[in-house]
Amino acid sequence: MTNPGHSPARRATAALPPAPRGSATPSRRIGIVSAGVGAGHDGAAAELERRLLADGCAVDRYDLLDLLPAGLGRAVRDGYRRMLVRAPWAYQRIYAGTERAGGGGPVARALLRAAEDRVLNALRPGTGAVVSTYPGASRVLGNLRLAGRLGVPVLTYLTDFSVHPLWVADGVDVHLAAHAVPAAQARAAGARDVRVCGPVADPRFRPCDGPERDRARARFGLPHDPPLALLVAGSWGVGPVRRVARELRECGAAVPVVVCGRNEALARHLRADGVEHVHGWVDDMPGLMHAADVLVQNAGGLTSLEAFATGLPVASYRCIPSHGLTNAAALDEAGVAVWIRDPADLKSVLCDLVDGPLGQRQRTAALGLFAPTPDDGPAAEAARVHRTGPAPRRHRPAARLRRTRPRRLGVTTAAACAVWACAVGTGIAATEEGPVLLRTLGHSLDPDRPEPGQGTASEGHHS
Repeated sequence: MTNPGHSPARRATAALPPAPRGSATPSRRIGIVSAGVGAGHDGAAAELERRLLADGCAVDRYDLLDLLPAGLGRAVRDGYRRMLVRAPWAYQRIYAGTERAGGGGPVARALLRAAEDRVLNALRPGTGAVVSTYPGASRVLGNLRLAGRLGVPVLTYLTDFSVHPLWVADGVDVHLAAHAVPAAQARAAGARDVRVCGPVADPRFRPCDGPERDRARARFGLPHDPPLALLVAGSWGVGPVRRVARELRECGAAVPVVVCGRNEALARHLRADGVEHVHGWVDDMPGLMHAADVLVQNAGGLTSLEAFATGLPVASYRCIPSHGLTNAAALDEAGVAVWIRDPADLKSVLCDLVDGPLGQRQRTAALGLFAPTPDDGPAAEAARVHRTGPAPRRHRPAARLRRTRPRRLGVTTAAACAVWACAVGTGIAATEEGPVLLRTLGHSLDPDRPEPGQGTASEGHHS
C-alpha cells in the first residue's frame, strides 16, 4: 500500500538525502517496495515488514503499481493475469526474449522511468534504506541510485529461486538470496554484492506433530487416514490444475486437496469434475499444510517456501511457462523440491515423498534453508545494511553512466505502461516480436472470451 500522506502525483523536487549517520538517534525507517502481481511479492514484503518492526525499525510499504502514472497499475495487473491464464505461450516467448536481451532494452528502461519521480516522492523523509521485492521496483530504485537522486542503500530480496536478468538492476547495492543457487544466478547476471540469507516465511509455517495434524484434518473436513496431496497454483489458480487434479486422483498415491486462490471459476469446474476437496482463498494455509503429506505446485513461488518451513515435501509438476519452469529447475538443483518431468513418474515420486527416503532428504534440506536465530535472515541483513551502509561502489565508465540518466517521456510512454508488468510488459518492449505479440494478445486477452476451464479447449495450455 502507498503511504497516504504522500501523494504519488506530486512531483519530486529534490533527491532523498542519505539517512543521518553517527547521530545519537539515527534513522530507523526502512521502505519496502513490492507489487500486487499475484501474492508472492507482497507476501515476502509483509514478512520482511513484520521482522523489521520486531527489530525496532519503522517500516513503510509501497506498491509500485499504485505509483505508475495515470492510474495504470490496475491495467498492468489485469493484463499480466490474463496473459498467464489465457496466453501462456506469449508469456513464455516474452520471458525468453528478455533473458536473451539481458533484462530489457532502451524502451523498457524508459517505461520504468515513468515511475521514478512518484517512487522518490512517496518515500518518507528519514528513510534510511529501501528494500525491493519486485524486479520492476528494483529497476526504478537502481536508476534513482545511479542518478544520485536516492542517497540511501537499496536492497533487492530475490523472492524466486531462479533469477531472471530483470531481477538484477544496476544501482542496487545488495541482492539477498534464499540459497546458493539463486545467488550464483544473480552474480552471473551482474549483481555486485549478493548475500545468501535464507528465505522468509510467516512463523505460523512450522513443522507440526501427529495430534496437530489430526486436528488440522478435522478442521478442514479432510479424511483422517489416506495421504493427502495439497495442489496449489498461486493466488490466481493458473496452469492445468484440473488436469493435475485428475492425474493425482487416478494415480492413487494421494488424495488431491486443491487450493484455487481467487479463481472461483476453477473451483466450480473442479467440483463439477468430482474432486471432493476444493478450496478457494484459504486464510489458514499453515493449517492446511499441516494436514497434508506433500505439496504439488507449478510456479515455485512463496507457497513453496512456506511448505519448506512447514517441513512439507514439495514436487514441481506441469509447471507454468517461464518462471515456473526455471524455478522448478533451480529448486531441483538445490535439492529442496523434486521436479517431476514425466507423468509416468508421478505415482512413484509422490509415494517416495510421502513415506520414503526422498521425502526425508527434502525435509532436512528445506528446513536447513531457514536462519537459526532472529539475528540472521533477510530482514536482519537489511537492517545491517541500513546501519552500516553498502560496500563501496566501483567506478563505472562514463559512457555507461550517460545511458542511465533520466529521459523525458512522452504521452506514448504512459500509454505503453498499460501493458508493462515486469517480465511481461518490459519484455514486450525489449523483444523483436513485440508488435506481433501485442496484436495477438489483443485477441487473446479479450475480456469477452471465457476463462480457461469453461470449455474443454482451454485445458492443457500450460502443460
